[in-house]
Amino acid sequence: MKKFRKKPVIIWAAQWEGKSLQDYIDFSAEHNLPDNFGFGCSEGKSGILIYTLEGTMVASRGDYIIKGVKGEFYPCKPDIFEATYEPVR
Repeated sequence: MKKFRKKPVIIWAAQWEGKSLQDYIDFSAEHNLPDNFGFGCSEGKSGILIYTLEGTMVASRGDYIIKGVKGEFYPCKPDIFEATYEPVR
C-alpha cells in the first residue's frame, strides 16, 4: 500500500448559524446557494437540506457548507472542517 497526500485545493465554505427559516433564506441569498437546497427535516435532523447525488444531507446549525472542486455542495462538521482547512489570504 502506498501513502498519499491530499492535494492543496482552495474551496469556498460558509458556516451556518441560523435558527429559523428566515435565517436560512438570508444565508442562502448571501451565499448564492443553488436550487438544490431546502430547509426542513430529514431522518430526524433539522437544518439546511442539501440534495446531492448520494441523497439528502443535512447541515445543522454550526456546520460548514462547502462548495467542492466540481461545484458540488456538502455539509461538514466544524471539528472536521477546522482539522482539514485553514483560511486563505
